[in-house]
Amino acid sequence: MPAKVLVSGSSGLIGSALLPALKASGDEVVCLGRGQSGNGRIGWDPARPLASESVSGFDAVIHLAGESVASRWTESKKKAIRDSRALGTRHLAEGLARAASPPRVLISASAIGFYGDRDDEILREDSASGGSGFLPEVCRQWEAAADPAVQAGIRTAFLRTGIVLSAEGGALKQLLLPFRMGLGGKIGTGRQWMSWIDLYDEIGAIRHILTNESLRGPINSVSPQPVTNAQFTKTLASVLSRPAIFPMPAFAARSVFGQMGDEILLASQRVEPAKLTASGYIFQKPDLRKALEDILKK
Repeated sequence: MPAKVLVSGSSGLIGSALLPALKASGDEVVCLGRGQSGNGRIGWDPARPLASESVSGFDAVIHLAGESVASRWTESKKKAIRDSRALGTRHLAEGLARAASPPRVLISASAIGFYGDRDDEILREDSASGGSGFLPEVCRQWEAAADPAVQAGIRTAFLRTGIVLSAEGGALKQLLLPFRMGLGGKIGTGRQWMSWIDLYDEIGAIRHILTNESLRGPINSVSPQPVTNAQFTKTLASVLSRPAIFPMPAFAARSVFGQMGDEILLASQRVEPAKLTASGYIFQKPDLRKALEDILKK
């Protein structure tokens, strides 16, 4: 049945793919974000409270907005990352909780950074958050910020997303140029686990959560087949018919990217999509090689 859906972060990698998928299913989609209201858009500054009447009457809300983490983390950058997630989510959740007609479901973005650097440990939704790093701390605050919606009885799901693969943006787009030039290679030891998901399955997982009443709380949005960094870089190079012989040592990653290098490029997270699998979601692109071939050989 078509639904009225409110989406924040609609111009990002995931949001820009989600909107046409929802509209193709007959859903009425309204975007929430900066700028003026009108023409299918509700204007909102995430740093400020949100009027409850502006978000009343939606069947579902998908909250994807957040400052990009893909740059060196200065103190001001870290504040922007934290505030855009924790403060923005809190204001949205409070507005939804006060709404005269609240949504049936809120899907709020999160990330597998919640788990921290965990070596070879298999991580499922009931695994604890790891360590005192910046990303685990931000993810904990991010998810906790949605508590007003949870307390109001709105079914709330936290989408803990891994590395989203798409040629249109994200980590893969940044890797394509050096790998196409034959300058790619593993990062650090290459033994760190990379939990990834094809953009097609990320959208599929969101739509699955929208209609599956049993899904709430943290939900890992990753392929059931994680790989090590060495496996990932070797596979990417192979699909591009290039060598992968120029590794980036750990010290170089730290020198270039600072704390972001440690917590994203060198951290190991071997995550399983336990809830998605148990609830019957069937991954369309679970295999890395096939996913990369479909993305890069269109």
